[in-house]
Amino acid sequence: MTDTMNRKIAIVEDDPDQRENYTDALRRQGYTIRAYGSKEEALLGFEEDLPDLAILDVMLGKNHDAGFEICTELHRQHPTIPVIFLTARDSEIDRVEGLRLEAWDYLIKPITLDYLTVRVSSLFSIEKRLTHSNTPSSEIICGHLTLNETALSVHWRGKPIELTLTEFWLIEALAQSPGEAFSYESLMPVTRQTIVEKNTINGHIRRIRIKFKRIDPDFNCIRNVFGVGYRWDC
Repeated sequence: MTDTMNRKIAIVEDDPDQRENYTDALRRQGYTIRAYGSKEEALLGFEEDLPDLAILDVMLGKNHDAGFEICTELHRQHPTIPVIFLTARDSEIDRVEGLRLEAWDYLIKPITLDYLTVRVSSLFSIEKRLTHSNTPSSEIICGHLTLNETALSVHWRGKPIELTLTEFWLIEALAQSPGEAFSYESLMPVTRQTIVEKNTINGHIRRIRIKFKRIDPDFNCIRNVFGVGYRWDC
């Protein structure tokens, strides 16, 4: 319990019974919980204290996209905070939007409390390995690209590129094996998300290219492999 007791989780859910159930289940695991019933309450709470992980319903009251809006604001303040959407909104459009916003998971209600607690623990384990490592910095250098796996930083031609965590993971995978073609299926688990569509991968790659081209208009190292996926070729 010693590790979980230092972890703060925000739950944003407008149904009081569900909010209480999630809170009780996670508190029993030793987590510190801050529960909110609306977008406004949550954002005020985040001004005082940011959580280590957020569980968000998408629709709160009459605001059908409140959870998406909260996620955007959270990641503006701290891009690497893990976010789980826990919602009854199960359309493909909603799932894609949730993953486009860099959520680490998109779970559909109803859900067992046992599964929720295990999933939270799993995401914290991933986050700890990636961002709280005490090992010396490990760099990947591939041509003009430098990645620091401990600091989660990326430089191109000596200039920093601001990537999201998912974008970093994708570049890391490609750059570790330059010239190798990665299929969509092999890139999906790289994102650490449970539900990933082909179009989601394409969206991530498109945004990565835009960010590199802001630094280097001639950037062309991420190549499409027709009918397969992508490769790093520089």
